[in-house]
Amino acid sequence: MTAASSLSFEDAASKGMIVAWHAAQTPDRLAISSEKGNRSFSELNAQANRLVRVLRGAGLQSGDGVALLCINRPEFVETVMACQRAGFRMTPVNWHLTPAEVAYIVDDCEAKALIADIRLASSATPAAATGSGLRIKLAVGGPIEGFTSYDTLVARESGANIDDPVIGSQMLYTSGTTGHPKGVYRGSAPAASSLFSKMVETARFNNATDLAVVTGPLYHAAPLSLNLLLPLSAGVGTILMDKWDAEEMLRLVDRHRITHTHVVPTMLHRILLLPPEVRAKYDISTLRWILHGAAPCPVHVKRETIEWLGPVVFEYYGATEGGGVFVHPDEWLEKPGSVGRPTEGVVLQIQDENGKELPRGEIGTVYFKAPETGRFEYFKAPEKTASVYRGDFFTMGDMGYVDEDGFLFLTGRSAEVIISGGVNIYPAEIDQEILQHPSVKDVATVGVPNKEWGEEVKAVVQLNEGYEPGEALAKDILDFVATRLAAYKRPRSVDFADDLPRLTTGKIVRRTVRDRYWQGEKKI
Repeated sequence: MTAASSLSFEDAASKGMIVAWHAAQTPDRLAISSEKGNRSFSELNAQANRLVRVLRGAGLQSGDGVALLCINRPEFVETVMACQRAGFRMTPVNWHLTPAEVAYIVDDCEAKALIADIRLASSATPAAATGSGLRIKLAVGGPIEGFTSYDTLVARESGANIDDPVIGSQMLYTSGTTGHPKGVYRGSAPAASSLFSKMVETARFNNATDLAVVTGPLYHAAPLSLNLLLPLSAGVGTILMDKWDAEEMLRLVDRHRITHTHVVPTMLHRILLLPPEVRAKYDISTLRWILHGAAPCPVHVKRETIEWLGPVVFEYYGATEGGGVFVHPDEWLEKPGSVGRPTEGVVLQIQDENGKELPRGEIGTVYFKAPETGRFEYFKAPEKTASVYRGDFFTMGDMGYVDEDGFLFLTGRSAEVIISGGVNIYPAEIDQEILQHPSVKDVATVGVPNKEWGEEVKAVVQLNEGYEPGEALAKDILDFVATRLAAYKRPRSVDFADDLPRLTTGKIVRRTVRDRYWQGEKKI
């Protein structure tokens, strides 16, 4: 039997037993709080051990896949911790996908176990039917046809630490904005990330007083790694939000004296849109570390957040695939709009379409040098893997430039660039300006067909409450940005929409907006 208290922290981490280590040090400290129940570190640790025994009893071995279809709740975290110490390859599944897409991932990841939330039964049932390698199906929170009760099986097992822990892995799937989602797979664990180290350094966790709130769904890499595992690894408890809401987040921060969180820029924007009297109801002065990434943050949104809360907003740029840049709030105030500089050991290049490295200040595709160990590949998709690598460098498809001081600025996605009259126009830059108009809640700038120029710029706008769409407002928005953008970048028209498609990471799904304008046309 592994006595976690006898292991050093480093040894515990290498075996996936960090929670066990904290359970030995501070057994009664809160680890997880949620609408679906709470867990102390000792309870979380015991439940993880029990689940390992259940899955091993079903025939799972180190290296086997476990698919997790679950909303934010304690059982999600128990599964993560079980896989982490039993050598299983865990795939949390995006429950916003259609049942067919969920079934595709469960089958594609070669899961031998499927753990599903009762609230997602409509997706779990078809996934279970098509998952050809499944040996066990566990239902969380209530019965699902064809599944066994998670609680019943787990309760039968011992909660004592397993005696043969081995570090597990995660294989998350990309958002799949083009084609099927792809699993990001690593045959071996990568070396410790300097980006992760920078986050730990700036977070300055104190497990005696600190508490984090998880704002996003844990099937995403950032909430899972940075909003859950990062604080838990430091012995800091987490509050799980079942569904994000701007005022509810402020209420939780006030009630629980939250110190740390991870958000996406859309969340910051929605909080700032709350009426001043609503924001004033809550004391959120305990927040001292707000980390954000996933999508570029409009300059005015981040500046207003820092003016309100102080220099507590830190930003990173990276993805499931890897890479890493980081910016402190004081650095950002000197370089507004930047997503940061590469962390120690990270090599970043801006390349043109032929793979030539571009000089500073010129826009191209952002590439990172892959690490020597733990390089990612797309699971069972060699062509997709090959498409993102150039030698030792890989790209996430983003475009940008590096300034004279080494700070990276993103200009958009390579697939989203608008080409008008042979000139490249970057929609994210236009979005940032339009968002500053008081009527605009959200915006997606896209290229639409133009017989003379190939494409022209159109802004599709979602309005704040109290504003009515119409020609007069559209003209006012166009006049507003005319003073802020070069002539060739200015939208030629504005359309209004009730809602705009965003991933839960905060990224706008620009292709969905754009495609309706290209029906019957060939996108250049």
